[in-house]
Amino acid sequence: MSTNAVQLAAVQSEPSTPAHPSLFLCASEGQAAGGVDLFAGLSEEEHAHALQMGLRRALRGGEALFRQGEAHRGIFVILSGAVRVFYTAPSGREITLAYWSPGNFVGGPELFETGVNMWSGSAVRPSEVLVLRGDRVRQLMASSRRFTVNLVEALVEKGKCYSALIHMLGTRSVTERLAELLLTIASFDGRPTAGGLLLGRTLTQEELARMVGATRQWVSTMLERFRTQKLIDVRRRRIVICDPAGLRQVASETTDRPAIR
Repeated sequence: MSTNAVQLAAVQSEPSTPAHPSLFLCASEGQAAGGVDLFAGLSEEEHAHALQMGLRRALRGGEALFRQGEAHRGIFVILSGAVRVFYTAPSGREITLAYWSPGNFVGGPELFETGVNMWSGSAVRPSEVLVLRGDRVRQLMASSRRFTVNLVEALVEKGKCYSALIHMLGTRSVTERLAELLLTIASFDGRPTAGGLLLGRTLTQEELARMVGATRQWVSTMLERFRTQKLIDVRRRRIVICDPAGLRQVASETTDRPAIR
């Protein structure tokens, strides 16, 4: 495949979730979710108070927000843009955990600055976050029942997200993971077009690889194989799923042969 960029769609939010989509790897098309808006359901007064308790911070695209192994310094509510969270192995290899959208918070699972960051986070594009230090999180939880409920629900959703990722990495081949990721995206943001379902949102092959735990070269090879098998097509750097049933069969295959990496 000549292009280095392919298109991915995003996970569509439910009514109580952020208006903009988040994206993460899940075990089946029906398990994806958009996260929980931390400020959903707050009164105008509560919302204004929450904003006053934090510090707004603007980020450039690619700028680090927090780093794995460094002391925890609170949580970050995404106001605009998007944040990628990722784990870095001792070898330097990265695995993307999720792309989080406005309304979601990042910087967990710690909340109160009692440990270190378990992974890193960086802005995908120009973004703005609200920095809430641990003592401010405690104060907001004490003053707003709705905020507390949202925070717990957000932690539950993130737990489900990362649990699904572990299951995928531990029980599915890389080929199955890539096929499942494309199907998940299509189920939320596939637009019918001539010859199949057209996907949106651009991710490079490197970004795709970091989501499924592979290399860019492997992703390029596998997308070309999918295209040759007429499962997908690539049109102007955009992926079209031509045979959802066939791709679903690839995603559910069980095989004893080593996964292609």
